[in-house]
Amino acid sequence: QNYSQHDLREKIGVVPQRAVLFKGSIRENMKWGRENATDEEIWDALTTAQAREIVENKDGQLDFKLEQNGRNLSGGQRQRLAIARALLHDTPVYIFDEVTSNIDVESENDIMEVIREMAKTKTVLLISHRLENVVTSDMILLLDGGCIAESGAHSRLMQEKGKYYTMYSTQAQLEKYSKEAAAV
Repeated sequence: QNYSQHDLREKIGVVPQRAVLFKGSIRENMKWGRENATDEEIWDALTTAQAREIVENKDGQLDFKLEQNGRNLSGGQRQRLAIARALLHDTPVYIFDEVTSNIDVESENDIMEVIREMAKTKTVLLISHRLENVVTSDMILLLDGGCIAESGAHSRLMQEKGKYYTMYSTQAQLEKYSKEAAAV
């Protein structure tokens, strides 16, 4: 209530599941919301978001022209650019909505490490179906039908053996079987 809508938006960085990119250069997309960002700051954000190599491999690099909605990139590449843009904005609050849904496991782990590090000094709201990504969170809210079904830290939710426990155990078991199958 103490902030105008504009001031509030300036304090929150949002990365939606479907990355929003517009027709124009990567540089222009990265500067959306922070017009005065230097190329060095852009490259730093791209590096942190595991997106530097993507841009380095494009003709023109930062000047590479994106199609509307970034159609000339893969889903994972779009997500990493959107994460880099949010990091470049450097806000006190971040909302990450399924930001690794189109990213390979290795890159996902690296990005989740960046998000965990950010959470030490910033407020981070992480929306994820992959429960492994939220185990270190201070507070986990399990939604069911749009309502909070359970809340608490991972250890407490596991002790309660409710819906979170069941979902987490099921996911862990499925990942174990996937790894075993891949090894065969």
